[in-house]
Amino acid sequence: MDDIVNKLIRKHKTNDPFAIAHNMNISIRFADLGSHTRGIYHRTLRRRFIILHNQLSPEWQRFICAHELGHDRLHKGINRFFIDEHSFFHAGKYERQANRFAVHLLTASDSLAPNECVQQFLQRNHIPEEVHPFYY
Repeated sequence: MDDIVNKLIRKHKTNDPFAIAHNMNISIRFADLGSHTRGIYHRTLRRRFIILHNQLSPEWQRFICAHELGHDRLHKGINRFFIDEHSFFHAGKYERQANRFAVHLLTASDSLAPNECVQQFLQRNHIPEEVHPFYY
């Protein structure tokens, strides 16, 4: 996964998920997704979309955009809604992978400072505390 993240950053010369999505012609939209959904990645007719919940803080918007980019890079051809409705497979594995991808993308251009703990490093990089475990 780190190779995928590093290639993406090298190609686009940034780790900003919004800039990367723009460069990849992935449309970003904001909408009220309700209280249980923070973001959606959708592909239809060769067009790709990231839809972010419009009530998220900037920190969460950035993380969720990176998370949805993870689905684009790691889970091509996989439809989460189909998996949930028509199979017994648990989609949690894909969500964990996308979370890990997002944390690594958002921290790839930085490193731990001397005497800095991982939690401080992640806070300094504006990674929501809820997803800190995906750094490891």
